[in-house]
Amino acid sequence: MDDIATATRERPVHPDYSAHSNLPAPLATALRQLGAALAEVTSRPPEEVDLLNVEGQVRELVAAVERASVQMVLEHLDVDAPQVVIDGVRHRRVGRHEATYLTGAGEVRVERSLYRSGEGRAVTTVDVLGGIVDGWVTPRAAMVACFLVGETTPGMAEEMLVRVGGMTPSRSTLDRLPKVVSEDWETHRLRHERALDAAVELPDEAASVAISLDGVMVPMKDGGRAAKRAATRTKGRPPSGPAGFREVGCGTLTLYDAGGERLATRRFARMPERGKASLKQSLKNGLNAILEKRPDLRLVKVADGALDNWTFLSQALPEGVEVLDYFHAVEHLSRALSAAYGESSREFHRIHKRLRHKLRDNDDGVEQVIRSLRHLARKHPRSKALRTELGYFRKNRARMRYAAVAAEGLPIGSGVVEAACKTLASTRMKRSGMRWGHEGGQAILTLRSRQQSGEFDVTWDRLHRDRVGRVEMLREAA
Repeated sequence: MDDIATATRERPVHPDYSAHSNLPAPLATALRQLGAALAEVTSRPPEEVDLLNVEGQVRELVAAVERASVQMVLEHLDVDAPQVVIDGVRHRRVGRHEATYLTGAGEVRVERSLYRSGEGRAVTTVDVLGGIVDGWVTPRAAMVACFLVGETTPGMAEEMLVRVGGMTPSRSTLDRLPKVVSEDWETHRLRHERALDAAVELPDEAASVAISLDGVMVPMKDGGRAAKRAATRTKGRPPSGPAGFREVGCGTLTLYDAGGERLATRRFARMPERGKASLKQSLKNGLNAILEKRPDLRLVKVADGALDNWTFLSQALPEGVEVLDYFHAVEHLSRALSAAYGESSREFHRIHKRLRHKLRDNDDGVEQVIRSLRHLARKHPRSKALRTELGYFRKNRARMRYAAVAAEGLPIGSGVVEAACKTLASTRMKRSGMRWGHEGGQAILTLRSRQQSGEFDVTWDRLHRDRVGRVEMLREAA
């Protein structure tokens, strides 16, 4: 019969490492080399010291100290026993094997015991207790790599790490790590998002919360680019436009004070999907969490005129002030006046300036615009563009009360979500020659949305804690 001793089992007494004479040989050697190098440099006359080269030398020697230190910790996480229980499942030892781990200071070699349950894959207590990523990357090294690749390409991240010194993962490793981490996130996405929603701190001065969603086209590997262009050619037309692009959905939850100043924004982004379903789910859950904490906040819904946006904002969310983005309204006004006067005419610019200011500043601004467009439509009865734009203003007039909304300190524009589309997706995903698969694209969007929401550290902490397992020792009962 076996007794289970938990991971708080008795461990052998280790030497006092505060005494340098007791340090393991690799760490002691690294420290001696660092000390000797510093002694040699400081023995030279100041005018003979090349700080540029010395800094590089010191960085390499300090990295050696860090590698030896982390190697000690990894070896400490190795449990060598005939049997162990890992996350509640009994495993038997099947051998020992030396493996390479990528740390924040570079690669180290560690010998560890391998365990297997039945015919399953062999595992090690080093990986389980350490929360090792991708089978060989330490948590902090993976965090640094993922943060960099969220901001720039794997190739550029590789070059940056070489210049900084320390770890030098390959481009392929840098490309793969965000996908591995994203897979962990997606497996339990709703649980993770609920925890982030609950952790949001709301400023006391917050008076309103605005919810917005939009989209931006990005180049896709599976976007059907070649087929779409071929179909265009068969119709006798030259191929043009964004064939092979699909829409990434972006959304924001923004807090404002009573004067309309933006206080904080949470950003969300999802790869192309039917009806932006998961994006809307995340936005709704995040909004509900905010309103549960602060039911006194005014709710403002801001978006362009896309029907799908307003179906969600109007029908799936609590009641609030609905605002059609002012700048989109101005674009539609431009189209109408261009149809009547021509965009380069003096009359166009004069009337456009007058009407857009009335639309924004007058209580009945939208009604004045509608009357003006109705008059132009009568003068130009054959203009389809004028009739279309007149219908647009009539349909959305209830969401164009800009003067009244602004007077209450509420936003009248969707610039925050449009900026999110640019910074989350366009800036990173629309570089020359890029094409994205769903897995790789979502990995980047998840990292960037959490970075730009100020939630990267708490997100990484959750993923790390999920990855760390529990190890119990099995021993013969006395």
